[in-house]
Amino acid sequence: MQDVERAIFDLRRGLPVVVDAHDGRRLVAPIEGLSPELLTDLFNQAEDAPRLLLTNDRLRYVNQRDHASAASLAIADTDTREQIIAWACAPEAALPATRPLHELTAAERAGLDLAHRSLLVPAAVSIAPDARCAPQLEACVAERQLLAVAAADVARHRAEAPGLLRRVSEADVPLEHARYSRFVIFREPDGMREHVAILIGASEAWDDPTPVRLHSACLTGDLFGSLRCDCGPQLRASVRTIAERGGGVLLYLAQEGRGIGLANKMRAYQMQDDGLDTVDADQVLGFDKDERDYAVAREMLAQLDVSHIELLTNNPAKLDALDREPIRVAGRSSLYGNLTTQNRRYLTTKAERAGHWLDALLASPDTPPD
Repeated sequence: MQDVERAIFDLRRGLPVVVDAHDGRRLVAPIEGLSPELLTDLFNQAEDAPRLLLTNDRLRYVNQRDHASAASLAIADTDTREQIIAWACAPEAALPATRPLHELTAAERAGLDLAHRSLLVPAAVSIAPDARCAPQLEACVAERQLLAVAAADVARHRAEAPGLLRRVSEADVPLEHARYSRFVIFREPDGMREHVAILIGASEAWDDPTPVRLHSACLTGDLFGSLRCDCGPQLRASVRTIAERGGGVLLYLAQEGRGIGLANKMRAYQMQDDGLDTVDADQVLGFDKDERDYAVAREMLAQLDVSHIELLTNNPAKLDALDREPIRVAGRSSLYGNLTTQNRRYLTTKAERAGHWLDALLASPDTPPD
């Protein structure tokens, strides 16, 4: 499993990885690390035409029709790096109409999954190495200059990751609206994300069901007070509300930008400035409208021995995701942030396209910015 975790970090560094599967070996390079030199090397080492791997969400946006699964597009030696990157993540790009899409091999599916989980743009270039390059490739793998992973291990790592969450440290941290609170830090097995459980008040005094809030990290809103979202006010309202109710748990999850990461969130923001809404902007980059996985939240609560909860949320997806063994959701309470001129469009999109329960907030007049 350590090789899968290292593969994620190698992709984040812009390095290709080798993926082995029952249907063959593929060398997979992330789009974000695609330099002209690397593209030339891929062509020189390829048995046939390299392929651009695209998620079903990206294909759905580009082709304006449903795609049940990810697919690949053959790359010609006349295609430039800039064209390939545009096909992967530019709003206005159209795929070459004369080139068919191909079903992904098992190795390509695993490689695209790794790129997706690395918080890069979820697109990659894949080649089947030419036989004449096999000795050199094997030497690079043997010397660990290139990492080789099995597609089966990639799938197993994803399935087992929530159960491998580790509770690594904790300490009391008094907060402005909750003088008695304790921060408990959990780390995912690949080391990329650390999540925080904030235990507010004395656990023996908590209500049954226990008030619980899931809050996804938002650097711009939580720390800098961005007016583009309501995250910062929601976070502070969560702490205050839980404290006023005698205590409970706030899970602060490292799932920036609904799970796409900070860099991709900024890319999506730029597209929103150019006219797209938040859902379409994420789809341009190849993401679903919400990439968060709440299995980690269930595991955190289980390790904290919290199983019967009242969820503070406006998001039906959180309600559905949490109400599974070993967690039972007894009820829900709404929790609003501030409505501003700058975030009204964003919140309206969440209500209309993701089903968030925000009617009461959106019916109120804009709150003028500070």
